[in-house]
Amino acid sequence: MHLRDRKAWFLAALVCLTAMGCHSIPLSGHISTEANVSTGVQGSIDVRLPSAVDPGPVLPNVVRAGAHGAESARVAVVDIDGLILNQNFTGVYSVGENPVASFREKLEAAAGDPRVRAVVLRINSPGGGVAASDLMAEELRRFRVGTHKPVVACLMDVATGGAFYVAVGCDRILALPTSITGAVGTIVNHANLQEALATFNVRTDAVKAGDLVDMGTVTLPLKEPARALFQDMADGFRDRFAARVRGARRSMSDHDWKQISDGRIVPATKALERRMIDALGYPDDAVAEAEKLAGIGGSEVILFQRAGRPARSLYAIVPNVPLQSELIPLSYPGLERTKLPTFLYLWQPDPTLTRQAGH
Repeated sequence: MHLRDRKAWFLAALVCLTAMGCHSIPLSGHISTEANVSTGVQGSIDVRLPSAVDPGPVLPNVVRAGAHGAESARVAVVDIDGLILNQNFTGVYSVGENPVASFREKLEAAAGDPRVRAVVLRINSPGGGVAASDLMAEELRRFRVGTHKPVVACLMDVATGGAFYVAVGCDRILALPTSITGAVGTIVNHANLQEALATFNVRTDAVKAGDLVDMGTVTLPLKEPARALFQDMADGFRDRFAARVRGARRSMSDHDWKQISDGRIVPATKALERRMIDALGYPDDAVAEAEKLAGIGGSEVILFQRAGRPARSLYAIVPNVPLQSELIPLSYPGLERTKLPTFLYLWQPDPTLTRQAGH
């Protein structure tokens, strides 16, 4: 094994052991260097990984200067990017974002800035959890009611499922001509791993009180009573989604609705024909629409980001990769929130999508 590979393996092992609670690691042997110098080591190595540093609150980054300098009114861009899940995407040396918490923080920053006269909701997401999407939609409703500042949604590459659920709560919806939207439906995933586990001679022997307390377990086939209950819940969540869309998009006809009622995705051009959106356009067009609704012009455009994560363009995003997922491929049942079963408003061609929530 090459020295560089050995070093990488050694460091990864230390990180894994530390994450599992081993702060003092017994070690006996020797370490060789490329200079052919051998050093005997005996005893233990204390591993101390510093906790992740709080990056602080979101701050306004100017991505377009205003026509009137410091006196310019502002349009704030608030982004919804990646999976919508109510959980922290964090790990060793990493402070990720909880999309729901981050969304509220950015709306509060926009509400508290008297120069912000309108908001552009820039959305690039396949959707996410039913509850998380509903929470974000409620935060948007409260922002609009409390501030009376207009909000324009700009749908980017993908704005499906829960992302569209949030978008219909805006004053106007614009979409890139090449955007994908729709997926008005609900899904909850179930995998039957009984035979796979049996291959490794693993069998579960749960003690339970209540026949359906483990409904949906991956260790058994889905029983019909459980399937019926899951179907009833999925139908209810889907009906809630449908009612929200029909209530917000009143220009949609029954024919328009029938065309998307099966949960399909549609390109932006079809979405416009079916009155799911108001216009085709780009982020600059969304800013112009927000200015029009707010009765302003020549605004300064800002994007809320953390300190040390500069935004110099209207398209800037912050990657939200939890190093824990990259460095520690281990899992303890019951400890990972991403393992919890979740009803989803999500376009999900890949059933592992929610496990890859680190964007």
